[in-house]
Amino acid sequence: MSKRSDLERLQFVVEMIETIEIISKRHKRVKNALSDIEGQNAIFMCLIQIGEKLNKIETPDIRKELPVKEASSVRNFIVHDYTGVNLEIIEEVITSDIKLLEKTIRKILR
Repeated sequence: MSKRSDLERLQFVVEMIETIEIISKRHKRVKNALSDIEGQNAIFMCLIQIGEKLNKIETPDIRKELPVKEASSVRNFIVHDYTGVNLEIIEEVITSDIKLLEKTIRKILR
């Protein structure tokens, strides 16, 4: 187990969150970004990466602070397209859950 590797993973997650913010601002709103196929695919890729990285966190004290299971579930639904991806749920994840995740990660990284 490498705490350093976990911290690097968390830094990458922050970068993916920042990328989602850039994409959303470029489209003026999250909903607009998700309505555009390029914006949607870019956001989906960021969410997939977030789920992948969080699932690889090994340090128990760090892992317990994070929504690993939830992020992994979002990743799986996007990747496997179980009954289609509900864009309203993805919008809610981005507008609510991602901000909380970013705040939690920044606290861990301090």
